[in-house]
Amino acid sequence: MSLLGLACQLGGTLLAPALRLHLRRRAGQGKEVPARLPERLGHGATRPPGRLFWLHAASVGETLSLLPVLEAMASAAPELHLLLTTGTVNSARLLAERLPEALRPRVQHRFLPLDVPAWCNRFLRGWQPDAAAFVESELWPNLLRATARRGVPMALVNARMSANSARRWRWAPGLARELLGGFRLVLAQTGADAARLGGLGAQGVRCLGNLKDFAPPLPADPAALAALRQAVGDRPLWLAASTHPGEETQVLAAHAAMAARLPGLLTVIVPRHPERGAAVAAEALAAGLATAQRSQGALPGPQVAVYVADTLGELGLFYRLARLAFVGGSLVPHGGQNPLEPARLGCAIMLGPHCWNFADPVGRLLAADAALPVADAATLAATALDVLTNQCRGENVAKAAAALVMTNLPGGDASAPPLPPQEALPGQVAQALLDLLGPSLAMRAGSGAGRTNPGATAPVI
Repeated sequence: MSLLGLACQLGGTLLAPALRLHLRRRAGQGKEVPARLPERLGHGATRPPGRLFWLHAASVGETLSLLPVLEAMASAAPELHLLLTTGTVNSARLLAERLPEALRPRVQHRFLPLDVPAWCNRFLRGWQPDAAAFVESELWPNLLRATARRGVPMALVNARMSANSARRWRWAPGLARELLGGFRLVLAQTGADAARLGGLGAQGVRCLGNLKDFAPPLPADPAALAALRQAVGDRPLWLAASTHPGEETQVLAAHAAMAARLPGLLTVIVPRHPERGAAVAAEALAAGLATAQRSQGALPGPQVAVYVADTLGELGLFYRLARLAFVGGSLVPHGGQNPLEPARLGCAIMLGPHCWNFADPVGRLLAADAALPVADAATLAATALDVLTNQCRGENVAKAAAALVMTNLPGGDASAPPLPPQEALPGQVAQALLDLLGPSLAMRAGSGAGRTNPGATAPVI
């Protein structure tokens, strides 16, 4: 074990009492489910008989990208059970809403235990997974070490490693090799990601493409969409989607700069975390703007200037409502949110400079003139005004984006292999994961499988 690995192990153990308090504080803030806090300590195992594949996705986007993979795995291996862990309340809620009915008896959801050695070991003793897959960049030292120590074959799927992250990991080469070297399979998003992961110690890295490139369009309730369209009428409207703290201030400033030129302008703000809705609405009200919140059941009536859509799972509704959207997390150094979601729904896209979480699709969008770059409130206002007063401008950008997401493009740089056909990628990932089980792996029915932990706190979804 590297010195940093040892430090992580000791640090996790020493911090356990403080982390218990931290979890209770988060529960009070609505960021944890109080009744399910024991899961964060590794409790709650209800292992089914037979083989169990454990997959972990950090949050909403990663969880949704896995759904087609789960379907493909379940179809290819009818006796296989699936455990899906996540780290956020919103991801658990959306999974409960969008998990296909046929999968519900086969998939269980739990919240991931925090990276405390005793809690990770408790989780693994209870669930005894036959194989495990982690999505994108979920590298928890104590959890990965404990999983590898039990001989569980592991994969890192849809893996990404930005240039900045790679530079930071080079300061801890021993820990990087220790963690990445524990994966038997690494499926990178792009050729550049594959090269950086390989350079840090990952073995046998392959590049199939990005699962998020092939996600289905976000859903929307037709009745809700009709009600919103009736409430808005023919007013000029633009959307600020998945915004983070600091961005709403710039969006409101852009609204003020445009309002004189666009009578009746409606700005719709969808905060990335719906629980921030009240704070966003308060900021808009303090700026002297008539504001309504969707979480309170309001519609954007004629007098409303700012509509705060602080509900969960309705972003597809607002991408369909607007013909222009700023994609958040990109005007502040967060790394950006998924720009392919509005592209699939015919929405012209504006992006700030901080998009490293989606560097490959953003690069493709910008190169194809399928997205509009903005840098601050002033350029946001100028660009949005240009599109809202020039219908052809927005339509051309939206059409270019839609064409790009429907095209089979390379998965990164010129040396990377082409992406597989849209319908094939989840199946290819699923088969690669199932290969980890191997025909020689023993079934666990006789070695604790089916055992129920009395601390179980969450039902099968």
